[in-house]
Amino acid sequence: MARIYSEMTYEKIINKMLARVPDTIDKREGSIIYDALAPAAKELEKAYIEFDKVLERAFADTAHEEYLEMRTTEMGIDRQPAIHALRKAFLYTANDVPMDIPIGSRFMLEEINYVAVERLSVGQFSLQCEVSGDAGNRPYGELLSLNYIPGLAKAELADIITQGEEEETDTSLKERYHFRVRQPITSGNIYHYKQWAREVAGVGDAKVFPLWQGNGTVKIAIADSDIQPAIPALVTTVAEYIETVRPIGATVTVVSATGKSINVAAKIVMAPGYALQAVYDAFLSAVDGYLKEIAFSSTYVSHARIGTLLFAIPGVDDYSELKLNGAAANITLSGEEIPVLGNIDLEV
Repeated sequence: MARIYSEMTYEKIINKMLARVPDTIDKREGSIIYDALAPAAKELEKAYIEFDKVLERAFADTAHEEYLEMRTTEMGIDRQPAIHALRKAFLYTANDVPMDIPIGSRFMLEEINYVAVERLSVGQFSLQCEVSGDAGNRPYGELLSLNYIPGLAKAELADIITQGEEEETDTSLKERYHFRVRQPITSGNIYHYKQWAREVAGVGDAKVFPLWQGNGTVKIAIADSDIQPAIPALVTTVAEYIETVRPIGATVTVVSATGKSINVAAKIVMAPGYALQAVYDAFLSAVDGYLKEIAFSSTYVSHARIGTLLFAIPGVDDYSELKLNGAAANITLSGEEIPVLGNIDLEV
């Protein structure tokens, strides 16, 4: 948004003030009237700067943080909160016999703490990460007990039950807001199902297939917040939520998107003074961003677009033999497929 009041500088304000003072009075800098008006002009300049900030906060496109939330809440769209990861853990005695532990027992893996919150079966417990966000999703392996538990010899952290999620970003919140206000959402149409799916924390995007098995049937393919195939727990959560909001009589099937790995290989001519690792990292980031951008919206990964991204990387003077999954051609995506970044191989 252009700053409407950007021209209202201190110099312009004080000159306008002095213009209203009769010329018979000394108005030079340092005069009594100049020194009397100068503080007010400075404060007015600050006020105009704040006026521009108020305007920025009033519109979704330029608002941030709590001011964006105020705007989106008017449309019934709340920021999705951070979620604590919930993980399955296996507990054993010295003889590898499954054993139970007290609820509330605490464990650590890679400096991340977990607490036992529910018994699933003998020797299997649900552990909640003590910090919210995606940090609790990553480590797997042997846990260190932070409490003395008689008989416990081994504890292993395994499957994700509920995926941890960071608090929804401003970008994601704006996207959902724009989708709501710009799409013709009516009861039970395609856009409505997509909106319902994206209302579930952890869902980054969704694609709706109406009438996929005849009248009254709807299929929804979902991707997680990182635009990767969704874990089964997230699929279940979305399916359960949509059952509470769908029109009566509709049969809804929710599935994870199918990831199609995209491997990129090319020979490049490096510009002097650049490191290959820096070029590689920038290209990897650019390709990953492009693949996430086209997920569910394009039927192919463009060979030409990948080439354009490579040529635009600082340090790349030229390239040749660019191949996607071993061929110099576009990669076709079927209805439920989303492209996911595979290997990047840049040869100098």
